[in-house]
Amino acid sequence: MPKLIYSAILYLLLPFTPIKLLWRGLRQREYLQHWAERYGFYKTPANTQPLIWLHCVSVGETRAAEPLIHALLKQYPYHQILLSHTTPTGRDAGLRLFPEAQFSRVRRCYLPYDVPGAAKRFLKHHQPQLGLLMETELWFNLIDACSAQNIPLLLINARLSERSARGYAKTGTLVKQGLNQLSGIAAQTEQDAERIANLMHKDPETITLMGNLKFDVMPPDDAAERGRYLRSLLGIKRPIFLAASTREGEEALILDAVAQANIPNLLTVIVPRHPQRFDEVATLLSKRGISFCRRSEFSMGTVAGDIPSNSLVLGDSMGEMFMYYVACDIAFIGGSLMPLGGQNLIEACTMGKPVLIGPHTFNFEDATKQAIAAGAALRVTDKNDLSEKLAKLMQQTDEIKTMGDAALNFSQKAGGATDRAMQIVKKYLPN
Repeated sequence: MPKLIYSAILYLLLPFTPIKLLWRGLRQREYLQHWAERYGFYKTPANTQPLIWLHCVSVGETRAAEPLIHALLKQYPYHQILLSHTTPTGRDAGLRLFPEAQFSRVRRCYLPYDVPGAAKRFLKHHQPQLGLLMETELWFNLIDACSAQNIPLLLINARLSERSARGYAKTGTLVKQGLNQLSGIAAQTEQDAERIANLMHKDPETITLMGNLKFDVMPPDDAAERGRYLRSLLGIKRPIFLAASTREGEEALILDAVAQANIPNLLTVIVPRHPQRFDEVATLLSKRGISFCRRSEFSMGTVAGDIPSNSLVLGDSMGEMFMYYVACDIAFIGGSLMPLGGQNLIEACTMGKPVLIGPHTFNFEDATKQAIAAGAALRVTDKNDLSEKLAKLMQQTDEIKTMGDAALNFSQKAGGATDRAMQIVKKYLPN
């Protein structure tokens, strides 16, 4: 019964989805493309090779899956890899990481809305031998369709915050049935496994622990070189503060904190999480009378010009976050000053940078706590605390280096999730 109600609600909402896509397309034109795929209709030829399907909702999941995709390509040389996405930025990230000219075996598409007919059309067209869902993606009709067609479907890199667990618990047996229909589950931490197991009414030991794939993500080969060059453009001797992956409402708080810190000659770099907000943040800066330049206004081969000490750089580019981390002295991780759950701090740690992070980190709580315990990160409670800790840390060169070394050591010790994920995959897809 819960699944029938779930499906009925989705069918009632389905006629309104073109309006939603049109509305989003006003801000991000890519939402106007590939509509047929969102309803389970595909123009690409039907698959004739064995295929492994991996669902990565958006940018974060796609980047996290990169080492696993490389491992799958190596372990299964005669298989194609299908990356399904929900957002255009996720699809673009997949294309950037695995360009068609270099990775002809990697395909990409949008996962359709989770109504039974679209789910069946998706599986009939692509015919995957194995499906992998990343993190907390539960598509109940798709799960049901895979179960009916005996297609192994795994939930990997699984995480479940306390907030999400409470929300799922209110759905009655819908989530319980969906989770129990999965062929296997591999959670990031013991806490994630326990929360998931409670929803399934099972022993947590039935869920595999694999760690976090994001610890295995390696920066692009040229990230360090590009980061050092960007630093030379922005100023080698001046302090640089990076606000990475900022979300709605945070930029104003960060600007207040930076102004209050009053750090001489400080250059702030703000990189919004979503590209459709680049212009919005530019408007905010203009209204505040802050002189700034946009990353898109200069190339890596062109000197950006003299950047005044009271100015700011708006990082309006995609796929360059590792470069920004190399170029900065201290990084603040966005999505955490507002109750949005936080963003991934692991990339900053991988590049050996001290991390400041806000109070709202329920999406990355365990990794955040581990980073703080390792001396790689500091928690800030609000914009005033951010200002105070930023000003204090910028005065302590030795502490910046100590935290940076701790961050690098923390990220290196936490790896190995890819190997553990591959051991799970091999149980359902032998060579």
